[in-house]
Amino acid sequence: MATLETKVTSSSSSTAGLSWARVCKECGQQHESQDSHLYEYQDEVDDELVCHICLQPLLRPMDTPCGHTYCFHCLSNFLKEQDFCPVDRQRLQLHQCRPSSLLVRNLLDKLTVMCPHSEECLQQMQRCELQPHLHNRCPVFRKLREEAEKRKRPSWNELKGRKGDGESSGDAKHSATLSRNPTRDQPEPGLINPAYEESEDDNTPLRSSLVAEANMVELFREPEEELGFRIVGGKDTPLGNIVIQEIVRDSLAARDGRLAPGDHILEVNDVSLASVPHARAVAVLLQPSLLRLTVMQEKGFKSRDPRADHHPSSSIISHNPHGNATSNHNPGTVLQVMLMKSQRTEPLGIKLIRKSDESGVFILDLLSGGLAAKDGKLKNNDKVLAINGHDLRHGTPESAAQIIQASEVRVNFVVMRPSESQEEGGSSREGQHNRAARRAPEPQYFRRQSTYMKDPPGGFSSQEKTVSLKKEPRLSLGITIAGGRDCRSRLPVYITSVQPVGCLHRDGTIKRGDILLSINGVDLTQLTYNEAVSALKAQTAQSQVVLRVIQTLSEDSEDETEAANKDELDPMDDPRDDTLNWTPLWTRWLGLPSHMHWCRDIVLHKTNNESWGFSIVGGYEESHGQQPFFIKTIVPGTPAHFDGRLKCGDEIVAVNGATTVGMNNSSLIPMLKLQKNKVTLTVVSWPGSLV
Repeated sequence: MATLETKVTSSSSSTAGLSWARVCKECGQQHESQDSHLYEYQDEVDDELVCHICLQPLLRPMDTPCGHTYCFHCLSNFLKEQDFCPVDRQRLQLHQCRPSSLLVRNLLDKLTVMCPHSEECLQQMQRCELQPHLHNRCPVFRKLREEAEKRKRPSWNELKGRKGDGESSGDAKHSATLSRNPTRDQPEPGLINPAYEESEDDNTPLRSSLVAEANMVELFREPEEELGFRIVGGKDTPLGNIVIQEIVRDSLAARDGRLAPGDHILEVNDVSLASVPHARAVAVLLQPSLLRLTVMQEKGFKSRDPRADHHPSSSIISHNPHGNATSNHNPGTVLQVMLMKSQRTEPLGIKLIRKSDESGVFILDLLSGGLAAKDGKLKNNDKVLAINGHDLRHGTPESAAQIIQASEVRVNFVVMRPSESQEEGGSSREGQHNRAARRAPEPQYFRRQSTYMKDPPGGFSSQEKTVSLKKEPRLSLGITIAGGRDCRSRLPVYITSVQPVGCLHRDGTIKRGDILLSINGVDLTQLTYNEAVSALKAQTAQSQVVLRVIQTLSEDSEDETEAANKDELDPMDDPRDDTLNWTPLWTRWLGLPSHMHWCRDIVLHKTNNESWGFSIVGGYEESHGQQPFFIKTIVPGTPAHFDGRLKCGDEIVAVNGATTVGMNNSSLIPMLKLQKNKVTLTVVSWPGSLV
């Protein structure tokens, strides 16, 4: 057994010298962001659980092929300078190492530690429970956070007081810059933030600025493995920043659980993405092995009422303090439920499932006589957001079960429960059926109206090409396709590969990514995938084939082919599976002419004192001309977030039926402000680039 020297900072003896900026948000100690976390261990730790480099209990343990175990940070930093194992000096590279077994990680998570702010907080807990304790229960940590917010985030009225009367949209832009990215000196052109507004009515509860912070996320990717998220943005687009649009279910990013839609990727392996085009950002993210991402993450609004931080373990915490419980768009309430097992091996009696239409983990059933059923606080159809501080918003039932099995006697659930109007209907299956029957039908997609027509964003364009071929009736064109108006996002039919055998490959005019318009005069733009396949087969049997396509172009596309290049479609693969099939970069869709766009209406509901929950870039500016309005950020805990249909990178083409074409910021801001309880957004949504 090893008796370790406890790593203690001045925080254990005095809190006067503590700085929120220097305090680690995971371990609560003061250390550099690149250094390992510090913990005050209360018991002796077995030598087998100690890192051979830092001589401290392992953090994110990694096993080498030669049988040694190190902290992830220690090993990765060591291998930056050397190429061998620190113990036996055998040749070693980081990609050859693997995370330690679940048993080892569970033993480490169970080590008892003391809260680092022991002068005012004497709590002891398992190491895995320290971070939830700091953020939810530690009085010192809460005091530091509140003091820092008071110093750094002036109120909305103070910001307005610093501006001249003639700067109608400057307040919103300045507020957004302060709350989102304090390192930038100048606000981004065209950025408006109706989500960030605060009510000026003294009789209503106020929300402070967004809680946003830069975090580092390290992902270790196997060769040929995808990270599992889609991105939008880039310096060549109106969005500017690189933003995560979507997390792919059951992917590496989903299993890791630290990334979320709306996160802004600032750096990758110390390479800044602040001023790179979209295609270059994709290429950087496709690097093999270890990826160290610096991301700006929105944490939603923080209430100004300090009493909001004090709540019992099973109290209801509403993300929508003004929400109308009878609204069909109210997503429900968030609850914390603590279950206490009589012994570590006692089962909870919970059946967990996943749903086909929504990511995450849901409670299917509570076994009669089980601990959860006796407690009575959890219910069928609750969505599990976290267990013991582990984020499960994009998790799986398997990962949830592992966390439960690894826990000691206390198991802390955070769940989202549907509103009462959604919960009616008796049993789980009946409730789901009744909810589906009551839910308003999905808004129909429709072709972009002539009043919504606009030019592509600056730097993007398209050109039409026509190919006329004479061929043998049995000779194949040699192309594979995807898309169709029945697919997700209602994409047009596009070419995913041009096979080396076939007449189109020899001609060389048609390229992968081209949009199919017609074949022999048969319009393909309105067809579903199966209808397009049938039309192509029928017309290919002719001896003369005339094919019309649209190719989209961008000024910064020199690296696009290499960046987006993936394996060609296997004939046995389902060409409609986005996770297996090649798809164009997000920027390829931006050059598509308006008449090819398919829009849909998204209706958001709120109360008078709430914000809609999204920020926008774009509009008319003298320096940039006319740019479309794009959604840049969707704020957690707001109507836009809970509705779930809006995504970062969506283009807003109309508000309540009034076109946004030709508008500038000062026109769109009051239009959104005037909508007190309901707004209809007409949007075009393109899938982000998969990395």
